Amino acid sequence: MKLINIKYSVIAFAVVLSATSCNEEFLNVEPKGTALEDNYYTNETEAYSGLVAVYDVLGKQSRGFENMICMLNAGSDDFYAGGGGATDGTGIQSFSDYSISPVTIPGSFWNDFYQGVFRANILLQKLPNVPMDANTKTRFIAEAKALRGYYYFELVRTFKNIPLIITPIIPSEIYNVVQSSPEEVYSQIEKDLQEAMTGLPNTLTDANNEAGRFTKGSVQALLGKVYLYEGKNTQAAAELAVVNGTPGATSIYGYKLVNNFSDLWVISNKFNSEAIIEITHTDKSNADWGNWGSGSDEGNSVNVMVGPRGFSRTTNSTAPDYASGYSFNTLSQSLYDALKLDPRFNATIVDMKALKAAGLADYSPGYKDTGYFLKKFMPLASDVSTGGGASVLNYKQNVYAIRLADTYLMEAEALGGSGVRAQALLNAVRARVGLAAVPVTTSAILAERRLELAGEGHRWFDLVRTGQAPSVLSSRGFTAGKNEIWPIPLKELENTKIVQNPNYN
Repeated sequence: MKLINIKYSVIAFAVVLSATSCNEEFLNVEPKGTALEDNYYTNETEAYSGLVAVYDVLGKQSRGFENMICMLNAGSDDFYAGGGGATDGTGIQSFSDYSISPVTIPGSFWNDFYQGVFRANILLQKLPNVPMDANTKTRFIAEAKALRGYYYFELVRTFKNIPLIITPIIPSEIYNVVQSSPEEVYSQIEKDLQEAMTGLPNTLTDANNEAGRFTKGSVQALLGKVYLYEGKNTQAAAELAVVNGTPGATSIYGYKLVNNFSDLWVISNKFNSEAIIEITHTDKSNADWGNWGSGSDEGNSVNVMVGPRGFSRTTNSTAPDYASGYSFNTLSQSLYDALKLDPRFNATIVDMKALKAAGLADYSPGYKDTGYFLKKFMPLASDVSTGGGASVLNYKQNVYAIRLADTYLMEAEALGGSGVRAQALLNAVRARVGLAAVPVTTSAILAERRLELAGEGHRWFDLVRTGQAPSVLSSRGFTAGKNEIWPIPLKELENTKIVQNPNYN
């Protein structure tokens, strides 16, 4: 693993880039040397290390205590923050009850994605002068643009009013950076993704060694999602139709719904036919508490966070051999009720109250305990790492940022929730789990998204972008005109020209 000293950040401090791979085969967990950015990128190997460093920020979805999935779940109506108490994780707790402020918002949600942007900017600046194979260079440039688009999408849909920086900047310029309009940011995202698609392969030809890298299909899916968030439904539907192909069949990119919904959550079933953008984790990084969430750990932290505290099985119990965790993201009664008669229930929810009442297991209730836990990421004792570091920080379950059922439902929504194709897309998602068809409407599609994608970090965004958040989340303390976006971390405002988001001053 090369350590590349990069001198750019939103705030004036040096950032050390840790180049780790998107595929476990390429996960280098021991540092092999350092190089200053000015003297780096002299050959294809160094360019590849730089590209892998750009990919590494994708792990923000599920890596570290401040990960996107647990945070976003906590702000929805489907989950509570949970944990050990009301002060266990100020950021996640304050988002769950909408007391979130510039002080309580973890700075990493801003800094980590900007770190990805800056890594991409430097790589894009350096690549034209790197002596390497021309086709490989074209692909690297496309991947860097796609990743920059991905990171800006995360930033603009959470913070909305953000600086748009597409070239490397020096520390003295940081304090004069101003915010761009959301429209300008989205325009750049579209440009990056459109240009990236022209330089990427349709599919991976060496899946064993390249799994996790972007393809034309994955970027087209992301572009369709971006259009949907912008309200450009015609463009969204057009892009997603190519990604999806005939509902229920195999698309031109090789995407197909897996036959069994529960197989999506089998750890060994990585990079299956439904995965479009998949975040890779490994149990080989030897992550320890000193680097948890620093970018040096590569394990899935959602697993340990959602596991029940003090879990134990009784003698001769037939209960699953879950591993103990920290009881974050306890389910709401509302989600339990919505799923209790649905075929996806058993793959989505663990009813610890029922296991305890049956004498099969015990656990220690945490904060906001409902007895219901998120099974999709439930840690198993058999999956606990036996390598170095802290075992609970080295879970290897991958995470889907975008999967095919998601794009089916996004396309159906973009089609206005009506018509033959929208009906077929909705039917395919339901038929996979043995459910009969229901008349397609936008409401039916959004209800299906809630059940199909429960716990995967989509619900809060769905509520906000469809205007439902003020009513659905009112009991949590959600304030319309404020909580649709996050406050900018206080440190980003100090001695800069960045202005706080409305109603957070």
